Amino acid sequence: MKNQTLAKSFLSLLLITIVNLSNAQSYPFQNTELSEEERLDDIMERLTVEEKINQLLFRAPAIERLGIPKYNWWNESLHGVARAGYATVFPQSITIAASWDKDLIFAVASAISDEARAKHHEYIRRGQREIYQGLTFWSPNINIYRDPRWGRGHETYGEDPYLTGELGTQFVKGLQGDDQKYLKVVATAKHFAVHSGPEPLRHEFDVMPTQKDLWETYLPAFRSLVKEGNVYSVMTAYNRVYGEAASASDTLFDILRNKWGFDGYVVSDCGAIYDMWKTHGVAKDAMEASAMAVKEGCDLNCGNSYEKLTDAVKNGLINEAELTIALRRLMRARLKLGMFDPDEKVPYAQIPFSDNNSTEHNDLAKKAARESIVLLKNKNNLLPFSKEVKKVAVIGPNAANVQSLWGNYNGIPKSPVTVLQGIKNKLGSQTTILYEEGCELAKGIPSMEAIPSKYLSTKDGKQGLTAQYYNETEWKGVPLFTKIDSTIDFQWDIETPDPRLKIGNYSVRWTGYITPPKTGIYYFSDWGKPFMEFTIANEVKGGGNHEHRAVIDPKEMVMERGKKYKIEVKYNNYYGDATAKMLWSIPKENQLKKATEIAKDADVVILALGLNERLEGEEMKVAVEGFSGGDRTDLNLPKAQIELMQAIVATGKPVVLVLLNGSALSINWASANVPAILSAGYPGQEGGDAIADVLFGDYNPAGRLPVTYYKSVDDLPPFEDYNMQGRTYKYFNKEPLYPFGYGLSYTKFEYSSCKLPTEIEINKPIPVSVEVTNTGNYDGDEVVQLYLTDEEASTKRPIRQLIGFKRIHLKKGGKQKVEFTIQPRQLSMINNEDRLVIEPGWFTISVGGKQPGFTGGQDANTTQTILKRIEVKGKSIPVAY
Repeated sequence: MKNQTLAKSFLSLLLITIVNLSNAQSYPFQNTELSEEERLDDIMERLTVEEKINQLLFRAPAIERLGIPKYNWWNESLHGVARAGYATVFPQSITIAASWDKDLIFAVASAISDEARAKHHEYIRRGQREIYQGLTFWSPNINIYRDPRWGRGHETYGEDPYLTGELGTQFVKGLQGDDQKYLKVVATAKHFAVHSGPEPLRHEFDVMPTQKDLWETYLPAFRSLVKEGNVYSVMTAYNRVYGEAASASDTLFDILRNKWGFDGYVVSDCGAIYDMWKTHGVAKDAMEASAMAVKEGCDLNCGNSYEKLTDAVKNGLINEAELTIALRRLMRARLKLGMFDPDEKVPYAQIPFSDNNSTEHNDLAKKAARESIVLLKNKNNLLPFSKEVKKVAVIGPNAANVQSLWGNYNGIPKSPVTVLQGIKNKLGSQTTILYEEGCELAKGIPSMEAIPSKYLSTKDGKQGLTAQYYNETEWKGVPLFTKIDSTIDFQWDIETPDPRLKIGNYSVRWTGYITPPKTGIYYFSDWGKPFMEFTIANEVKGGGNHEHRAVIDPKEMVMERGKKYKIEVKYNNYYGDATAKMLWSIPKENQLKKATEIAKDADVVILALGLNERLEGEEMKVAVEGFSGGDRTDLNLPKAQIELMQAIVATGKPVVLVLLNGSALSINWASANVPAILSAGYPGQEGGDAIADVLFGDYNPAGRLPVTYYKSVDDLPPFEDYNMQGRTYKYFNKEPLYPFGYGLSYTKFEYSSCKLPTEIEINKPIPVSVEVTNTGNYDGDEVVQLYLTDEEASTKRPIRQLIGFKRIHLKKGGKQKVEFTIQPRQLSMINNEDRLVIEPGWFTISVGGKQPGFTGGQDANTTQTILKRIEVKGKSIPVAY
């Protein structure tokens, strides 16, 4: 009887499946032989008003009667596929921008989109269509990093509109692919527009940029991605611009849709429609705000405000035709992604899941990390170190810190290489390597590790914690099974802890006791995705906030040696990515003394300092000296790190300072007193090996700063002021610590035979060529930089502006001719009548391996700059916006 029942159930399920498959293949919009417009017409005709509204939400529900599956539009890929299990983690955006290598950016984006496609189809095979599993990615962030205090600046490509536009365009092309019919994935240019902090004010501030700053600084990168990159999606900003909410701005949408001809879709930043009425006050409620946004051109809502569009229709604030315009753009994207087509018709659907974390992608991550390292100082050619060195001290809070490799919006690397590990890999057993942390990253931001099993016990005294596993997400009823886990340190990727559990639908509760090894202050934090929370001794609670970022709010507790403290940790999984780690930091004594002692005992010292995503990032709760709400209040290293650095240098041993950082640092003391400094940024999963390659001479660094390093925050205008005067290399009149475009090499390059016309008509391209020779003792890369200065403008112009760059490789003694073409538009400006024009006059063109005019750096290997003047003749002409 039981077998008969099972057979009947199977036949019923098979019949339902056949009927569904029949329905799913019976509509014209599923016919790949029809035109895109015909397929879209068919979809629009079949949907009710309510169905159309539901499809404008980022969690778009299934339309089962039409065989349209549900779809979650939210995914991230800033420097690798994020929040979706193991992925290749490339250098953070600001870090890879230091490579000044467009080909590299394209290659990295292509690898990311390979992994994105592979993950998406694997999730579907496992029955998953949740957040962070789709093909529409909310990257790249191309806002201008106008002020180093902005906590999200490390998500961008830096302070220069031209560099940002060039790199961002290549990133978009690499993500979206080059198929004539299908998009590989959708890239999203964000946040449109005029958005760069402060983070605590982002939901309420109003920006009133001058037309000059709007068109010369804040919009050019967006224009490049739309016009040159054909980016298919744009995300709005939280703030207002000229009093209009960015998600319903007539000004911004006119530029985007009409002046630039953008025909993709627009998505709101998450909660931005809510902000329109709640904090900006430009609408009276969610209904009105939603109608305003859709009518203006914001097609997709990250949030739930668009649920109120049903009421908006009933109240005459919007009609079905206006909803259809928005939905048509969204459904066009799904058609272009091949979501309604058989996999065999879509070339990108064939990318195997094994492409994730492939050897080729790992090698590319290492290449990207090496190219992104910037050598800031190398007094008396201290670097590279000899591999024959006998004893090396590796010191600092970023030396063994995995989290300092990646920045935010990151994936999970499978085998990350820290600075310490990279040096061990490089030198092997023939060198004695000493390590001490030296200090905390900042006060109250300790390094953390999984709680070791030997300090955990169950109720009946066994080592580890009692773990109850449930086949639902709310820890209800009887657990599916119970066992003892030795510790909580799990990375399940897109698998489940046990085959009996279903991905996206399970929960775990761990209970037991902690017995600390010493008396003192302990810090605790969860590192759990999607959700984790903990309670210790019924007095310390943490987690529970669905945060995407990791270890951002450690909880402090005084504990006594040998005393038992009750612990409960709860985890649930409602989408595929699965991480569950319970971390602590035990009391540490005499850190500075221990670090100084090993420095004295070593031949050379590698000092790894800087920042990480626990200090700078998006709308954070962290409030320590120098940091607030994710932003920075000064540009210095944390005090504990400065004290450590000064103590180590005082030992008299050769010291190289390795910075892992996302924002510019006022390292004035280090610049004057540390003989060698390099910035590795947030270098990604291969950061440690890349740094070791540079330190020990297996790679010649050639990175260039994509931002200005200022001497003090006091040299800058107020953070809230969006006026560009006094900011970035283009408008900063004081001496920087290190300028935009700066970076040293182990070799030396000479420039000669620079050729360009002495005069040219106003609407003609300008050819420029120069010969570059490697006159030093190492093979290496050089970043050739081309700058323009307008000598006779009728209004104030930048001191200089970047208009071209190329990264080249030269063997020692090698020579290469490098050519540029300056397009007439690159000479354009907003004049005194607020019109975009090209004016005749005299221009200075400079070409070299750095900005002209900077004499600092104290190093012989800074490359020279050639200056030439050209007269542009004719009458002033208008330029298309």
